[in-house]
Amino acid sequence: MTRTLPFLCFLSTFAIAYPAMAQEKTLTIYTYESFTAEWGPGPQVKEEFEKTCACTIEFVSVADGVALLSRLKLEGQGTGADLVLGLDTNLATEAKATGLFEPHGLDTGAIAVPGGYDDEVFIPYDYGHFAVVYDTQAMPTPPKSLKELVEGDPAQKIVIQDPRTSTPGLGLLLWVKSVYGDDAPAAWTKLRDRILTVTPGWSEAYGLFTKGEVPMVLSYTTSPAYHMVAEDTERYQAAAFSEGHYIQIELAGMLTTSNSKELARAFLDFMMTPAFQNIIPTTNWMMPAAPTSEPLPDAFNRLVKPQNTLLMDPEEVAAHRRAWIDEWLTAMSAR
Repeated sequence: MTRTLPFLCFLSTFAIAYPAMAQEKTLTIYTYESFTAEWGPGPQVKEEFEKTCACTIEFVSVADGVALLSRLKLEGQGTGADLVLGLDTNLATEAKATGLFEPHGLDTGAIAVPGGYDDEVFIPYDYGHFAVVYDTQAMPTPPKSLKELVEGDPAQKIVIQDPRTSTPGLGLLLWVKSVYGDDAPAAWTKLRDRILTVTPGWSEAYGLFTKGEVPMVLSYTTSPAYHMVAEDTERYQAAAFSEGHYIQIELAGMLTTSNSKELARAFLDFMMTPAFQNIIPTTNWMMPAAPTSEPLPDAFNRLVKPQNTLLMDPEEVAAHRRAWIDEWLTAMSAR
């Protein structure tokens, strides 16, 4: 009896606990590597959302945003994702064309991004303007325009990201196309001699920059805020370009194939709350897309403020992205 009673107590406890265990669900979110890094927003987002649900968030990450769309296309209806976080407006039309996303059905009145992006399928969670970030110790005088970057000294190198796999890489492609139009291939041919290397994603490129391998990198106007806040240095700055800066608005959307749609919709709703938005500025180092309950660090007031925001219509990007990438590949490989 002394051994049976504890066993019966165990069975009773298990019977009580089991329904809760059975109800706990997993929300699988596809995103990019820098989001899930220990210094990125992923760990804090996971902790905050799991406080509100009987669930577990499982992040699955790839190198960068364009790679997310490529993976979804490859997996098709067999994808294991419930939700995708890390596409942007440049990929929205093409992503919808896969038939893998469904309307969120949520009130997005809290969202406030430049241009007022509003969509029944995708919800913005942050935004930032692309910029050439430079090392003031290695390069005291940065380019003041895209034209100066293209035509500048080939000895002063930049590292960029691949537009086939990276949303910043695609952003630069569209930035050049927005400014140069039909002359974009010639601009890329000139710029090619300044490019040290092309990386698959943002993390690799920025790592080369901070290691001192190159004086310039394609990043964001908000990137210097990280160094000001986390490292207490103003060594790294963004160059203000006279033509304006191309904007990235990052998006999330739920999958038609998800077995946890209520949970996915709850997460999308959570993204628009201060609990999520407070995390973004000092982990993803982007601008929040909805109100926060905490003020931005003072460093954000000292960042470059683009005088002109460039953004192509998603339909135009979807129609021409492959052709423009082919132009880029031809220009980059020509000798």
